[in-house]
Amino acid sequence: MTRVRTIEEARRDLERRGKSIKQFAREIGVSERIVYGLLQGRFIGRRGQAHRAAVLLGIKDGVLE
Repeated sequence: MTRVRTIEEARRDLERRGKSIKQFAREIGVSERIVYGLLQGRFIGRRGQAHRAAVLLGIKDGVLE
Protein backbone atom coordinates (compact mmCIF):
# COMPACT_ATOMS: atom_id res chain seq x y z
CA MET A 1 0.00 0.00 0.00
CA THR A 2 1.33 3.42 -0.91
CA ARG A 3 1.19 6.37 1.42
CA VAL A 4 -1.70 8.74 0.87
CA ARG A 5 -0.58 12.29 0.06
CA THR A 6 -1.85 15.46 1.60
CA ILE A 7 -3.63 17.93 -0.66
CA GLU A 8 -0.59 20.20 -0.50
CA GLU A 9 1.72 17.34 -1.55
CA ALA A 10 -0.55 16.60 -4.52
CA ARG A 11 -0.47 20.27 -5.55
CA ARG A 12 3.33 20.37 -5.28
CA ASP A 13 3.61 17.17 -7.34
CA LEU A 14 1.55 18.69 -10.17
CA GLU A 15 3.71 21.80 -10.02
CA ARG A 16 6.90 19.71 -10.01
CA ARG A 17 5.68 17.90 -13.14
CA GLY A 18 4.81 21.20 -14.79
CA LYS A 19 1.13 20.27 -15.18
CA SER A 20 -1.79 22.57 -14.69
CA ILE A 21 -4.92 21.33 -12.97
CA LYS A 22 -6.77 21.73 -16.25
CA GLN A 23 -4.18 19.63 -18.11
CA PHE A 24 -4.22 16.91 -15.42
CA ALA A 25 -8.03 16.76 -15.50
CA ARG A 26 -8.03 16.46 -19.29
CA GLU A 27 -5.39 13.68 -19.22
CA ILE A 28 -7.37 11.53 -16.77
CA GLY A 29 -10.73 12.28 -18.36
CA VAL A 30 -12.49 14.04 -15.50
CA SER A 31 -14.04 17.46 -15.03
CA GLU A 32 -11.64 20.25 -14.18
CA ARG A 33 -14.16 21.44 -11.56
CA ILE A 34 -13.80 18.12 -9.72
CA VAL A 35 -10.01 18.33 -9.55
CA TYR A 36 -10.20 21.91 -8.28
CA GLY A 37 -12.77 20.84 -5.68
CA LEU A 38 -10.56 18.00 -4.46
CA LEU A 39 -7.49 20.22 -4.22
CA GLN A 40 -9.46 22.85 -2.31
CA GLY A 41 -10.78 20.25 0.14
CA ARG A 42 -14.41 20.77 -0.91
CA PHE A 43 -14.82 17.27 -2.38
CA ILE A 44 -13.95 13.96 -0.72
CA GLY A 45 -13.86 11.69 -3.75
CA ARG A 46 -16.25 8.95 -2.71
CA ARG A 47 -17.58 7.88 -6.12
CA GLY A 48 -17.30 8.31 -9.85
CA GLN A 49 -15.03 10.93 -11.34
CA ALA A 50 -14.15 12.41 -7.96
CA HIS A 51 -13.00 8.99 -6.70
CA ARG A 52 -10.95 8.44 -9.86
CA ALA A 53 -9.28 11.85 -9.62
CA ALA A 54 -8.57 11.52 -5.88
CA VAL A 55 -6.90 8.13 -6.36
CA LEU A 56 -4.81 9.36 -9.31
CA LEU A 57 -3.78 12.47 -7.38
CA GLY A 58 -2.71 10.15 -4.56
CA ILE A 59 -4.88 11.88 -1.93
CA LYS A 60 -7.05 8.79 -1.45
CA ASP A 61 -6.25 5.11 -1.15
CA GLY A 62 -8.52 3.31 -3.58
CA VAL A 63 -8.92 0.92 -6.46
CA LEU A 64 -9.70 1.90 -10.04
CA GLU A 65 -11.47 -0.70 -12.10
